[in-house]
Amino acid sequence: MSTIATSDGVNLHYTDEGSGPPVVLIAGFTASAETWELQRRALLGAGFGVLGLDRRSHGGSDNPAYGQRIARHGKDIRDFLDAAGLDRVVLVGASMGASTIWAYYDLFGADRLRGIVTVDQTPKMVNDEVWPHGFYGLTRHNLGTFFEDGVPDTGHGLPVAESVQRLGRLVEALGRVPRMSDARAPETWPLLQDHAEQDWRDVVARVAVPSLLLAGRHSQLWPCEHATAAAATNSRAAALILEDSGHAANIDQPDQVNEALLKFLAGLA
Repeated sequence: MSTIATSDGVNLHYTDEGSGPPVVLIAGFTASAETWELQRRALLGAGFGVLGLDRRSHGGSDNPAYGQRIARHGKDIRDFLDAAGLDRVVLVGASMGASTIWAYYDLFGADRLRGIVTVDQTPKMVNDEVWPHGFYGLTRHNLGTFFEDGVPDTGHGLPVAESVQRLGRLVEALGRVPRMSDARAPETWPLLQDHAEQDWRDVVARVAVPSLLLAGRHSQLWPCEHATAAAATNSRAAALILEDSGHAANIDQPDQVNEALLKFLAGLA
């Protein structure tokens, strides 16, 4: 267990194991890095260095009342790479963790990156006439109030009860339920709202390192076609739809995610 201090004085918790090419795992909204446990084991077994980063207000990191914006979280990644002395990393982000990676790229480009893997995050959450791959039911007309009570149940995708059941494998691996933050905390809602307002499609289109966009076939949050639509805008990007998977694909289908991740890593120069 280690910590680094960001440029605005926030202590971020991270783990660092292995000595091979570095892979940084970044979890989604309210989730801690330990939700990557099944990927951590697979990556270490394949000879990679594995770093799990808890974003501000997540996991063991500080929970400040400021900096609750995706752009600041992207800068936090830069501060982390600087402090840890990391270069030529592969960033792997699930859900909001993927948006954080795109924010990093928007600010700093391909510097220090070998590749990017995103797990079930649409680059644009607000649906409109030309982008039907956003959060189910979210439009510019209800954006201001849609997430007032946290992330709503959409009624789509894999039944939540089934996803909860699949959590058992992760719980068994950890020996306990993974640490989660409060989705309704007053400092958390502004982050979720800022996340929902972003449009990363132009960033995805100009990423100059190999990218893999994974999507759960039965995501509870958005149509899986977001991945293929986004990947089609960049010749260095590929999309893969994970069968029998909801939004939390690294938990629902860890073997599929691990196979795709290791294959992607093996193909990097």
